Amino acid sequence: MQSLWKSLLGGARGSNEGDLLGAVPLFEDLTTRELDAVQRLLHRRDYVAGESIFIQGEPGLGMYIIVRGAVSIQSEPSGRELVELVDGDFFGEIALLNEVIRTATARAKTDCTLLSLFQPDLLSLLDRNPRLGVKVLLALARLVGLRLVEVSDEVEALTRECDELRANATGA
Repeated sequence: MQSLWKSLLGGARGSNEGDLLGAVPLFEDLTTRELDAVQRLLHRRDYVAGESIFIQGEPGLGMYIIVRGAVSIQSEPSGRELVELVDGDFFGEIALLNEVIRTATARAKTDCTLLSLFQPDLLSLLDRNPRLGVKVLLALARLVGLRLVEVSDEVEALTRECDELRANATGA
């Protein structure tokens, strides 16, 4: 299951913030000029190990990109780790589309630095630069679609596995 979450939430690898942003799948097709415009919208924040970035059940406000450090995505109330994300990975991008309730908790596993993009920033970009805003939204739609297919495939595989286990249990 860790590999599924890693593929769903994982992302980019880059040597500095500019490279990092261009390697995030959501922004990989943007020109240098467009990346600069997006970078101006980002909020940089440092977190200490153990600090919550967001809590399961809260409304989602935006996405996060890990510049440095490790973040644990956890299921509550058990605190079971679903995946560990590191430098260049990103998470929470669905919140750019609407204020959905967070389905997991994100907690800094180590001291880390994150860049965040919040929904109002994206909406502001759409007002100021509609072409760039649409480009970002289209990339987001593609990414969400790919992740939905991955999750659907995983659910189907797990359903088959459960059916086989039930058949073996009743046949034994």
